[in-house]
Amino acid sequence: MSVEDVLLTADADGVRTLTLNRPKAYNALTVELKERLLDALREASATPEVRAVVLTGAGKAFCAGQDLKEHAELLTAGDPAPLGTVAKHYNPIIRAIVELPKPVIAAINGTAAGAGAGFAYACDLRLAASSAGFRMAFAGVGLGPDSGASWTLQRLVGYGRAEELMLLGRPVDAAEALRLGLVSEVVADEELPGRAHELAAQLAAGPTCAFAKVKEVLNKASSSTLDEALAAEDEAQSFLGATEDHREAVTAFVAKRKPEFHGR
Repeated sequence: MSVEDVLLTADADGVRTLTLNRPKAYNALTVELKERLLDALREASATPEVRAVVLTGAGKAFCAGQDLKEHAELLTAGDPAPLGTVAKHYNPIIRAIVELPKPVIAAINGTAAGAGAGFAYACDLRLAASSAGFRMAFAGVGLGPDSGASWTLQRLVGYGRAEELMLLGRPVDAAEALRLGLVSEVVADEELPGRAHELAAQLAAGPTCAFAKVKEVLNKASSSTLDEALAAEDEAQSFLGATEDHREAVTAFVAKRKPEFHGR
């Protein structure tokens, strides 16, 4: 794959790593990059050999959010595209991440701002380099939140803190992000790629059918009644109880050996 590609893809150990690759622009999101990312997420979802996904950025930033240069040029030209990008690009990307039936890890190698932060919040796990930081930059350019941030951020840090971060737009460094619960782990910059792959490979070797149902049930429960949550759990367990992975886990437990999962 050419180094000029705005999105790089690499596979190893059941893990597909997607790298936003516009380092000189801090991986700001052009129409091309958004469309490529959406296609790549859908392809990862549909590919059985891919059992976990890592999303990261090239260079010094994870993702600076919307490419405002392209955005301004389109607005000046009277092009309606900027006004439709939420429905056409951001909403489908967030749905693709949240609903992807495999674990998705954000390896946040630098600044994650605006939609870039929203992408990270939507992932299942977030690892941050020590130089990483977050910023809800929407209000600063006269906009409200998009990329699912209104839904994901308050679930990570609570309503009050989410409102503060969105209204003030203040930067949050990696250490504070860890304290707030925005990330689960902070590592040295040079250790981030290896640690993210290590964790993703661990998940890829696990019962990925069960992981898919964990994601599904948690997402449903976050906005459901207790009865609805219990029904979703029942449905998930009925499905998972018939999987090869479950039978393998029980057999391995009785035999006192480590199970070998195949995501079936």
